[in-house]
Formats: sequence, structure tokens, C-alpha cells
Amino acid sequence: MIERIETGARMSKIVKNNGVAYLSGQVGNAEESVADQTRECLRRIEGLLEQAGSSPEQILQAVIWVADMSDFAAMNEVWDAWVPEGHAPARACGEAKLARPELKVEIIVTAAC
Repeated sequence: MIERIETGARMSKIVKNNGVAYLSGQVGNAEESVADQTRECLRRIEGLLEQAGSSPEQILQAVIWVADMSDFAAMNEVWDAWVPEGHAPARACGEAKLARPELKVEIIVTAAC
């Protein structure tokens, strides 16, 4: 059975099916640095994972989009400090034009729940 959480006309923040939680992409506050935006993304992801009955240790996959690959190292520094040791998910990271020009990073997570 598919369960949708925080559903609006365009999207759900969480969709759960067969023990897997799919989270919508999370962004940070636009006025912040890429490191600050990454921290805010991860804070929001933690809240959604908790709401889905999951945790950072249960993340299966992460897809990360950065607006400029020159921010890759700064984003990774925050990411590496956040990922629970021994629980690194499968991950992809690429450069993309994000929804608003002031956004520097967007993170999409899939997790077991």
C-alpha cells in the first residue's frame, strides 16, 4: 500500500511503499553559503526520515545536485561529517541549474523504513 505524507497538489514530501521511503528534494535557505544550505538540507531530511519511521542509518541512496561544482568540496565536508559511520548510502552528485538561482544544493534521499 502506498502512503503519501504531507501531500499537496504538486508533490508529497514523503511517499512510502514496501518498506521504502522516498523523500522529495530538500534545499536550504537561499541567503546562506553552500555549507549552510547543506546543513539545512540535512536537518530537514532528518525530520522527514523521522516522520517516515526511518533514520540516517537507513538511507539507501542519495542524489545531490549542486548549482556549481566549485562548491563540491564544501558540500562534501558537511555531508561527510553528517553521514553515520559505516552507513554511507549509494550516492550520486552532479551539477544542475536549481529551481531558484540563489539555491546552491538540493538533496534527494531514499531510505528503508
